[in-house]
Amino acid sequence: MRKTFFDEIRSNKIRSAIIIVFFIAFVLVIGGFIGYYYSAGAPGGWIGGIVISFLVAGLYLLIAYNSGSSMVLSATGAKPVTKKEYPHLFHAVEGIAIAAGIPAPKAYVIKDTALNAFATGNSPKKSAIVVTTGLLDKLNRQELEGVIAHEMSHIKNYDIRVMLLTTVLVGVLTLISDIILRTFLFGGRGNGGGGGDDNKATIIFIVIGLVLAILSPLIGQLIKLAVSRKREYLADASGAMLTRYPPGLANALKKIKGDPDPLVDHANKATAHLFISSPFKKRKGFMTKLFSTHPPIEERIKRLEAM
Repeated sequence: MRKTFFDEIRSNKIRSAIIIVFFIAFVLVIGGFIGYYYSAGAPGGWIGGIVISFLVAGLYLLIAYNSGSSMVLSATGAKPVTKKEYPHLFHAVEGIAIAAGIPAPKAYVIKDTALNAFATGNSPKKSAIVVTTGLLDKLNRQELEGVIAHEMSHIKNYDIRVMLLTTVLVGVLTLISDIILRTFLFGGRGNGGGGGDDNKATIIFIVIGLVLAILSPLIGQLIKLAVSRKREYLADASGAMLTRYPPGLANALKKIKGDPDPLVDHANKATAHLFISSPFKKRKGFMTKLFSTHPPIEERIKRLEAM
């Protein structure tokens, strides 16, 4: 049975929501754990730790929210362009924006032979779509519209905000984990003393804390990457719905997959998840898939062709 646009979109939204809810809960539990430890088991310790984690995450998010887009554009070497310079790019952006029902994002170009593109901005009114000159040179009109529709979907679906949230949560989780490690290695519990049973419980508590402190940043990073992959599937389905022509994006992805030089010069690990395809050289293997910001491009093409 062939999946419709709406089936694919609904499925990916549900999966993304489940992962994000789990991630938030995981961060708050770790925060509650350290609050409980510092309060020496006081009933309000868990709540205090959760509140502090929530406040730290909010502060991180506020800073990132107000400075993220400009930093990304600057870091990737993206330059604003005019309609006169790239009329076909502007027509595609304006047309797809009308179909999506959002304001047309600003157009930027990166001078690079790699075939790639990304979207940034914390809201549809303050967004930008960036493409490489290599992409503009190699794609036909329908393929370019497919790529623009994919990036427009990221903006319409607020994917940049979602990934910003997961990035902040990873940062908070890493910070809390570092505090736990330092506490157990160089400090002590808030209130010492107690008998043998209490000492045994403390040792067990410390062992659990150390395991969580070591594994939490890794788990957080894996969850962030899982969210990124799900949002790529969602943007593919949403983009195909905007153009009503899945082969456009599928064919564009085939050309991107066959790019002999996929490395985007100014890309880095912090911005990699934004691109339509990994801006680094392709590698294969289970661990590569697990730590990849993008799902396998072959699977994306397969899903688009099945619509």
